[in-house]
Amino acid sequence: MLLALPALLFLLITWQVVTDGPLVRLDERLSGALVRPDRLCELLADLGNVQVAVPVLLLVAGYTAGRARETGAARWWLPGTAAVALMTLVPALVVPLKELTDRPGTPVVPPATGYYPSGHTATAAIAYGCAVLLLLPRMNGSCVRRALLAVCLALNLGVGYGLVRRGYHWPLDVVASWCLSAVLLACYVRLLSRSSRRTSAGTPSPRTGPS
Repeated sequence: MLLALPALLFLLITWQVVTDGPLVRLDERLSGALVRPDRLCELLADLGNVQVAVPVLLLVAGYTAGRARETGAARWWLPGTAAVALMTLVPALVVPLKELTDRPGTPVVPPATGYYPSGHTATAAIAYGCAVLLLLPRMNGSCVRRALLAVCLALNLGVGYGLVRRGYHWPLDVVASWCLSAVLLACYVRLLSRSSRRTSAGTPSPRTGPS
């Protein structure tokens, strides 16, 4: 479900953008009602910049890898490495989609095309999402985990709000990137889950060791 639903929604939105369907016209009217540029929304949008989001992920990946290595965890390098690799995959997916859809920007930005999907939204979702997924196993207590998830959600909602409110992107640009990011994060979780199961299966129990 984590893969199918966002993937189908992403395909639906992309189809509407390419064919200039009714959903796009609704999107444009919604954007006209929401755009109110100010300093706050610009700051929120900047949280999706590569210069801001990627260093956060690199810092968390390095920290969690170091802690895992200290505790002697098998494949201690895999979660952080996979998260960084997933981050590098974002432009490889987003840039061709921008060229394929060739969607113009809102009236607020200079005339140009290639606004769909939102790269800032995808960057924030993957960077902050992977950072939280790396930290969650090391957090003690459900309250701390929930707070961490709430911060991640607030950051991503803030980036999306800032991009739309400032007029940098249409609302569908942001929603589509969230859908694409959900698919990528679900694949990341499945990769780590399979790796964990294989590691557990390959580690002999102390009770069954040689006598």
